[in-house]
Amino acid sequence: MIPLKDDNPTSEKPVVTYFIIGLCVLIFLVQFSSQSYKTGQLFYSFGLIPSVLMGNSKLQMDLYVIPAWLTILTSMFMHGGFMHLIGNMLYMWIFADNIEDSLGPKKFLIFYILAGVGASMTQVFMDTSSQIPMVGASGAIGGVLGAYLINYPNAKVLVLIPFGFFSQLIKIRALYVLGFWFILQFISSGGGVAYAAHIGGFISGIILILFFNKKKIYKNKITKGPWEH
Repeated sequence: MIPLKDDNPTSEKPVVTYFIIGLCVLIFLVQFSSQSYKTGQLFYSFGLIPSVLMGNSKLQMDLYVIPAWLTILTSMFMHGGFMHLIGNMLYMWIFADNIEDSLGPKKFLIFYILAGVGASMTQVFMDTSSQIPMVGASGAIGGVLGAYLINYPNAKVLVLIPFGFFSQLIKIRALYVLGFWFILQFISSGGGVAYAAHIGGFISGIILILFFNKKKIYKNKITKGPWEH
């Protein structure tokens, strides 16, 4: 089930969503043209390594570029390959604009980063001794999907269901598209994919959006002024 677009228009241009997509693409192009990308050194220098973050191991001096805590952020904008980038940016393009429209640019950026942190730390605590670098926007985007599930469960999403010659395009509720995505993270394994980060990001997004939604409602109430009598 591959989502292609949603029938959920926005009232404002999603400038932060466009910025994040552009930044991820730009960083990947810089990565791809770097010799350290081919050797894998780039991922060890800027990717999130659980054992290094938790102080259980140290990087070699030639790999050390930034503090370990900062890799939580840098890893969120890196990707391991073209398909990794394309898949993530497709979901970002379809679902993030509505969350930004709901929260506003500044709050959406904060939401996105917090969801990414939640996703990263979920993967870290799954194995604090892991020395495998983690990169990708999937966790933060998982947070966007969780928020979309809460705010727009009935929005219609055009999806491609691939069955070879019998592939079909159909519109179904976001509830089913995102629910399927979430379940898939539990039943998938291997392939060098940090599925725990996806799950952690999704759950973080659900929790965070509930707080962000409350703040928005509260703000709307208090800006109307006192009752007059």
